[in-house]
Amino acid sequence: MIHKFKARDLNILLDVNNGGVHLIDDVTYDIIDAIEPYFQEMGSDAPMAKEGSTCPEEIIEQFKDKYTREEICESFEEVRGLAAEDLLFSKDQYEKYANTAVDSPIKSLCLNISHDCNMRCKYCFASTGDFGTGRKLMSYEIGKAAIDFLLERSPNRPNLDVDFFGGEPLMNFEVVKQVVEYARSKEKEYGKNFRFTITTNGLLLNDEKIDYINENMDNVVLSIDGRKEVNDNMRPLPNGKGSYDIIIKNFKKLVEKRGDKEYYVRGTYTRNNLDFANDILSLYNEGFDQISVEPVMEDPSMDYAITEKDLDRINEEYDRLMDEITAIKEGGKFINFFHFMIDLDQGPCIIKRLRGCGSGNEYVCVTPDGEIYPCHQFVGKKEFLMGNILDNTFDEDIKKVFSKAHVYSKPKCQKCWAKYYCSGGCNANNYNFNGDILDSYDVACGIQKKRLEAAIIMKIRDMLKEEE
Repeated sequence: MIHKFKARDLNILLDVNNGGVHLIDDVTYDIIDAIEPYFQEMGSDAPMAKEGSTCPEEIIEQFKDKYTREEICESFEEVRGLAAEDLLFSKDQYEKYANTAVDSPIKSLCLNISHDCNMRCKYCFASTGDFGTGRKLMSYEIGKAAIDFLLERSPNRPNLDVDFFGGEPLMNFEVVKQVVEYARSKEKEYGKNFRFTITTNGLLLNDEKIDYINENMDNVVLSIDGRKEVNDNMRPLPNGKGSYDIIIKNFKKLVEKRGDKEYYVRGTYTRNNLDFANDILSLYNEGFDQISVEPVMEDPSMDYAITEKDLDRINEEYDRLMDEITAIKEGGKFINFFHFMIDLDQGPCIIKRLRGCGSGNEYVCVTPDGEIYPCHQFVGKKEFLMGNILDNTFDEDIKKVFSKAHVYSKPKCQKCWAKYYCSGGCNANNYNFNGDILDSYDVACGIQKKRLEAAIIMKIRDMLKEEE
């Protein structure tokens, strides 16, 4: 399987199965789709064209008005050579691993430490913080039991991840500290290493909390939508006033004191700001160089929801963003846009490529009541309730369902060029919009494919710059 696309004067060809990226000339770009059927079995046996070593006459006839016989045949032979080395039209090496390690140990835990929030974000999937279950905070006893659950269910996994989430986690800051202390006290006994992340809206940040976070959290996610007017429109306080002026200064202080430890500012764009490159640049100009801004996934009936009608405009904006980021880098400065990150040399392991985040299998979420769900976006959906920390119940059947959610079990993914990069998309989005975790959501897929193309383009630009 191959995928081709253009970027200004670059013609880019991706071999989907081996991940190889090729820069090709105009001739090859135009004829590659017609060439593909001429290559049969791939692998150690050199693939041969139906016409032997002769450039097929029907290909020459098809493109004779645009290219000479010599140009077409030269391109055909170059492609044959790449295919013979398994660099193009390579075999699928991943399907045989699709059901490997289905019963994976749990290694990651989302602790919904607070089902309450001090903001009223309009697009909040968590019903402004309480997940539709009533406002409450997690007790230390529940947090402690959740850590015990993770320790018991992570055999042979030395590295464990815990994400403090909400609602707003800093509304339950003392329990956050207690849970971290308890987990650390168990590391040596169990031979584990905990990695902690916290996601915060920043309203309650002060010097004490900033210092604690920077010392104890391996990563921190700072929620802000970009420009003041954009952020304040979608992320108001309970009294209706904007939040930007409060949180921007708190985030700046945290990042300034954080040094080289991981963080990123994370925003959401909606139909109201399809010029979201301006929000990314606004955050950059405020001093943040680790940035993620993602599309809202909302019921199409909402006036700010993104639909398929918006995809062309969104594609244009990602093109503009690429140019803006390229200009920043060419000016000798640094910016890291999360969704333009890609590793063309190695990338994630095979299982990660096929299953993505591992929700419901390697990763689960625990609520303040001790309920266990496949991830934070399934909280409150009783059909996905996996058990409860308090009574030591856990539904292995639901876990098996999620373990089998991979790119080979999702029909739309099987022939999609992006499958090994997006890993089948978000299971929660698939369920929320299509009623089935295996039925990929088309709007999310369209945006993801554009971002992947952009990530490849940006990587190529960086490599070409290094070669100059």
